[in-house]
Amino acid sequence: MSRRRGTAVAIALLLAALAAAGCGLGSGEGRGDVALTVTHDYGAEPVLERSVGGIAESDTVIRVLDRNTEISTRYGGAFVHSIEGVAGGQREGRPHHWFFYVNGLWSPVGAAEYALRGGEAIWWDYRDWSVGTRVAAVVGSWPQPFAGGYEGGLHATAVECLGGGAACGVVRRRLRDAGASLTAGSPRGAIRVLVGPWARLRGDRDAALIEDGAQVSGVFAEFVRRGRGFVLWGLDEGGEPARAFGPDAGLIAATRRFDAPPVWLVTG
Repeated sequence: MSRRRGTAVAIALLLAALAAAGCGLGSGEGRGDVALTVTHDYGAEPVLERSVGGIAESDTVIRVLDRNTEISTRYGGAFVHSIEGVAGGQREGRPHHWFFYVNGLWSPVGAAEYALRGGEAIWWDYRDWSVGTRVAAVVGSWPQPFAGGYEGGLHATAVECLGGGAACGVVRRRLRDAGASLTAGSPRGAIRVLVGPWARLRGDRDAALIEDGAQVSGVFAEFVRRGRGFVLWGLDEGGEPARAFGPDAGLIAATRRFDAPPVWLVTG
């Protein structure tokens, strides 16, 4: 698949959610199910979508993956090197490796250390990481992290309307229906959802990460000023412009600054 096509899918991933479904067993106390998704190129090529049941107290992200796919590991079993025969390394001169997310966030610990509580959405993706070294937050695990929290805790959701008009009401309803706990204001620790035109959102410190490029924000899109407004561009895996979207195009993206709560953007 060409890099430009891969980026179009990466941008589409910002506008859609991945579902998952299967089975599995572990030892210890039962903790319900988790969703396991395995893809290539930011979700462009699905490999596995499965609901894994029977999660046990002793289960970790890597144990669930091992029970449901063929994997190889390195560094004493702590690092996933290959899944279904696809290994990390160079492809067409560019570095590719496996990355995993739990409830839409890049994990602060390794897969062998990440203990599961049940209910998580786990996404493994094999991709070019020459530019997107740290894609810290993604939207492809909707309705996570709003419904199930992240990193072992539940978090309130704060919708901030910055000129979004009727779209703000739609966003609040969709979040509430998905199981989010909405809160007034922006209390410490809340997941922020910013709704409004990019001309307004770009003044926010977290939203402005997009203007620093994909290497910083982890979002493969940018807004280019044209006249009095902005045009949305999708970027390829190298962070270069690949596709211009129409004047009415919108973007749903997620960013995260270090270990702060993630921030979602609904903008255009």
